[in-house]
Amino acid sequence: MAGYKETPRQKMIAMMYLVLTALLALNVSVEIIEAFVSVNNSIVNTNENLQSKIEESYARFEQQHLLNEAKVGPFWEKAQEARQLSNDIIKYIDGVKYEVISKSEKITIEEARETPLGKIKSRDKYDVSTNYFFLGSPDGSRGKAGELRKEIEKFKASVLNLVDENKRGSLKIGMDLEGPFYDASGKKQNWEQHNFYHVILAANVTFLNKLIADVRNVESDIVTSLYSSISADDYKFDQVAPKVIPNSKLVFQGDTYEAEIMVAALDSKQNPEVFIGGRQIPASGGIAKYTASAGAIGLQTYRGTIKVIGPDGEPKDYSFEESYFVMTPSLSVAATKMNVFYANVDNPISISASGIPEAQIQPTITSGTVRRDGKGWVVRVPLGDKATISVVHNDGKTSRKMGSAEFRIKRVPDPKAYIANTDGGPVQKNMLLAARAIIPRMPDDFDFDLSFEIVSYTFVGIRGGDIIQYPGNGNMLTQEMQNFISNSKRGERIWLENILAKGPDGNRRLGTISLIVQ
Repeated sequence: MAGYKETPRQKMIAMMYLVLTALLALNVSVEIIEAFVSVNNSIVNTNENLQSKIEESYARFEQQHLLNEAKVGPFWEKAQEARQLSNDIIKYIDGVKYEVISKSEKITIEEARETPLGKIKSRDKYDVSTNYFFLGSPDGSRGKAGELRKEIEKFKASVLNLVDENKRGSLKIGMDLEGPFYDASGKKQNWEQHNFYHVILAANVTFLNKLIADVRNVESDIVTSLYSSISADDYKFDQVAPKVIPNSKLVFQGDTYEAEIMVAALDSKQNPEVFIGGRQIPASGGIAKYTASAGAIGLQTYRGTIKVIGPDGEPKDYSFEESYFVMTPSLSVAATKMNVFYANVDNPISISASGIPEAQIQPTITSGTVRRDGKGWVVRVPLGDKATISVVHNDGKTSRKMGSAEFRIKRVPDPKAYIANTDGGPVQKNMLLAARAIIPRMPDDFDFDLSFEIVSYTFVGIRGGDIIQYPGNGNMLTQEMQNFISNSKRGERIWLENILAKGPDGNRRLGTISLIVQ
């Protein structure tokens, strides 16, 4: 065959066959390309969320380091090293990503950084990227793929060295480089071939961003493992709660109130043995509750012992002493959600007087109504300035005034209008079409179960230089509005104006939602 010479026609036929084969190999549908773009965008968002959560872990770690530098210091230093190792390899992976985009698009690295995957023209091509990752070697060893593999191997070995050997087995390092990997025909491949050989640029970019997510997950596991090592020899607490311990449970006018404020930790899985006056107090969820009948007036003191199992498995005893003061009944009237009453809605309040049964408490109000609701009370007032609640104790024989409390009256605040989970700004077209409804939301600090109903609104857009307006009844977008949105281009603005909402005290005019279609 060495002396065989092809005719010009045969050469042309052979060339056309090669071109046809290449075209068949490149027959990647638009839907698949867009799917890669969508998945890549999701991975990028996930990476940002992972980074935020990891930074929160570092913040908690640093706080413990500031509280106990001697104990936490060695683990904190390793956590800092894990952070540096992760940032270094992510910087390297980003460099690979932008370099392959730069070579494929024939643009600068800076331009590659600013170009989203959906705008890359060669995202469905693999010739330049395959040459970049393999550089003529059949297994990728001479190209960037082989270099990337070595960097990942070095990173995995380095982070594992930060953790005690007996804890390494429980870590999920991921980033499998050994496989086995196979192509579509079942032929065995190495990691480089499986992920980069004849793989389109869109898939390359998506895979590199996934590697960044894998690195962040490894970093999170390493930091969590190091953080858990801080308290390996301490008591095992699984709940933390604020505790205020006053010097006295009663302060008279003119005296000084003093209290110790702290965060207390407890082990809900171990019930301590608590003894007071030789009597054992039942415990549940790690807490023992002591009750005593308050008979005599004045200072009452009690002492006891708490027995718990220590980290070494041996029981340990802790003694304590506490006191409380018994006094005659007094009145307490308080709104359970705020220090004001809202007009025309049910305002829950608590009314209590120590030593008096709830059935013998009778409240009245100067404006509106007050009624019992379950274990509490509910007040409903009209719009005004103030309302005063007065309470009497009636035991069936005598009636005695207990006192009164004054409250300001406020109008229920306006809700805010949302659509597609936003009150304005950039919004994805598909998210806007999927939402299809304006939702009124009360402010976050408004603790009432109260809802408004959208009555009407005006849909406004600009098309061909003309202002287009569609009236809307209720909160749903009409078909005309949905068609307008479907035909909108990126950067076009849409306004939802004159939003009218119906509430418990009538209609409210809500603010305009100004949207930019993405």
